[in-house]
Amino acid sequence: MNEFIITKVNHVETYKLMRLVEESTSEGFRHLKRLMTDYEAGTNKFDRYGEALFIAIKSGDIVGICGLNQDPHTGDKEVGRVRRLYVSPSVRRFGIGRMLMDSVIVEARNYYQMLVLKTDNPVADLFYQSIGFSVKVDSENDTHFVKLSLS
Repeated sequence: MNEFIITKVNHVETYKLMRLVEESTSEGFRHLKRLMTDYEAGTNKFDRYGEALFIAIKSGDIVGICGLNQDPHTGDKEVGRVRRLYVSPSVRRFGIGRMLMDSVIVEARNYYQMLVLKTDNPVADLFYQSIGFSVKVDSENDTHFVKLSLS
């Protein structure tokens, strides 16, 4: 049986993300390279109020990642942003994306009334809708949103 652990991290050693960055880049995605670059530069360490970074681990290896940030586009402290969700192709379809998003949503409920995100990936669009996000048509910064109930 495949066993995955989802954990919130206060610090991640970026070299441990290299396999995911290479996989995502080979699929044509740039968002994990950006996560690593921003993290190393200190411009986004997911460490401000209401922010968090979650990783999925299998057999000691990071196989997925997802972050939560304050939304930089609205200026509204009640809006959080899902950032940089990625799951290794070798472990897709095991519910890791859902587990990462569940962790982000549980965390976000402590700080925000709404979560937003932006994607141009049709598969991601279907995934986010399947977990309760609605399509947002009136924004160039967001494609999806979900209203949260406070925990």
